[in-house]
Amino acid sequence: MKISELSRRSGVSIPAIKYYLRDGLLPPGRATAANQASYSDDHLHRLRLIRVLTGVRKLSVSSVREILGAITEEGDLHQIFGIVTEARPAALQEKLEQVAEAEAAEQEPRGLVDARRLVSEMGWDVSDHTAAIYALGDVLDALGTLSSDIDWQALLPYAELADRTSELDIKQMHGTHGLLEQAERAVLVSVLLEPALLALRRLAQEDKSAALFSRGSDGD
Repeated sequence: MKISELSRRSGVSIPAIKYYLRDGLLPPGRATAANQASYSDDHLHRLRLIRVLTGVRKLSVSSVREILGAITEEGDLHQIFGIVTEARPAALQEKLEQVAEAEAAEQEPRGLVDARRLVSEMGWDVSDHTAAIYALGDVLDALGTLSSDIDWQALLPYAELADRTSELDIKQMHGTHGLLEQAERAVLVSVLLEPALLALRRLAQEDKSAALFSRGSDGD
């Protein structure tokens, strides 16, 4: 396809595509004339990935380059999904270093300990250093400082809902072919659907709140 069609199908402007080509995020196309080139579906998938990672995830060009490099080196869909969902290599590495220092001093945060308990209770097979464990640990630590009665055990029903949701997520990955297409699909499932899931939760909360607590009429 020509660069004009690549722009139309990806939603990325031609000047931006040329910038990504110059910067090495997008490999050069196959030359067809002195100032023309042809681009493949791999360029399209890669460009869509760049668009989401820079536009939605707000990652730097260097982080996106790191992620794309890792994706092209992997041949395992599980690993590709993990790379995309972590999505912030530098920030994750910094967090891992902080936790490693705390573990070396035998001072693992209470929230992280409880997060591991929840994972164990659910029987989830995940890496000890997956970013989501640390994110969950931070939330549990914050709940603890507020003297909240919401602890890791109170989150188990939510974890069960998340488990069922994740089955739907993974089913969305079926039928993809090629590393870049798989990575693009992983971004769609893990990044772009998150706001939709949150919106659905808010709508459901409004509905249940209106049914249980509203004294007025006409939705007031």
